[in-house]
Amino acid sequence: MKTLSKLGAVFAVAGLLSLSSCAHDYYVAQQPVEPVYVQPAPPSARVVWVPGGWRWRGGRYVYVNGYYARPRGRVYVKGHWEHTRHGYTWHKGYWKR
Repeated sequence: MKTLSKLGAVFAVAGLLSLSSCAHDYYVAQQPVEPVYVQPAPPSARVVWVPGGWRWRGGRYVYVNGYYARPRGRVYVKGHWEHTRHGYTWHKGYWKR
């Protein structure tokens, strides 16, 4: 019986993880205005600035400031807004080799 309950728990967690990895597009009528802020000085010469972007939180897009990161042989592709027939949706930035 313990084995069945453990197995059930494993399947439940796996199901939740698979649902949480699904990509969602959230649409707004107008793309939000990016706030103005001062980019801090780089902490070292080996880092690059990763621009800020938008995250969907609490039923709306919230701006998240940029940060410095080591590129590790990769290039950062900046996020962007896309206008669709449903409205505007944000495509977040990502690291590319």
